[in-house]
Amino acid sequence: MIQFPFFGRNGKPPGKRGPYDIFAVGKEDPLFLEKFKGLRAVVEQKVDLHQMKLLGITSSVAGEGKTLCCAHLGRSLANTGRKKVLLVDVDIRKSELTRGMGARRTPGLTEYLLGGATLQQLIHPTRIPNLSLVTSGIEVSSPADLLAGDPFKSFLREIRGQFDAILLDTPPVLPVADTPTIRGLADGFLFVYRAGFTPYTLLRQAIEELGEKHVLGAVLNGVEAASPGYYRKYYGSYYQVHAKSDVLPEKK
Repeated sequence: MIQFPFFGRNGKPPGKRGPYDIFAVGKEDPLFLEKFKGLRAVVEQKVDLHQMKLLGITSSVAGEGKTLCCAHLGRSLANTGRKKVLLVDVDIRKSELTRGMGARRTPGLTEYLLGGATLQQLIHPTRIPNLSLVTSGIEVSSPADLLAGDPFKSFLREIRGQFDAILLDTPPVLPVADTPTIRGLADGFLFVYRAGFTPYTLLRQAIEELGEKHVLGAVLNGVEAASPGYYRKYYGSYYQVHAKSDVLPEKK
């Protein structure tokens, strides 16, 4: 299994249940943003996105930062200007990606799976050039059963032909059966592991439950590689100069 070392602060979204801006998390910290660019570089180096363009982002339990990682990695991939990137909120129970993108839940994934919306109605552009979003849709009583059906397989086939990279924000593995249900449909999964929060035994249990052959690597969250003073002393001015170029201008 490939390891993706990502050392960053664990940004926490607001506690409210309404929409918020997930890209505002860490925006005052250039180093935080640079780490996602580094993660993008490792993913592009280790994963052939021409063949493995559909990646699930998951974790063992809730609260490890998988949605934050999914959104920022998607933005970083889109910011290169070379890829059309789609984020899909498959965590129907929590809809954290939908909230973090400040979007309405409907029409979303569940409407499509229940036959109440077309694919064109699902795909919403975002303010980030080349980055689109499919929201979670309405709540349903059994998301795992809905994701196991043929409509979800059809959905994945359709979007695979329209985008260069697709990131699925899936539920954590251990609490519910949703992610193990679709493990054979994604090209692979990245595990987000929050150091000091989740026991390593739970990470191993989750990987075994998902199946190690489906796991491309792990993203380590919540670890400081060095003290903030170290970076201010040696790299502070560099990050200040380049922090403004995080998003490429939209092509005319």
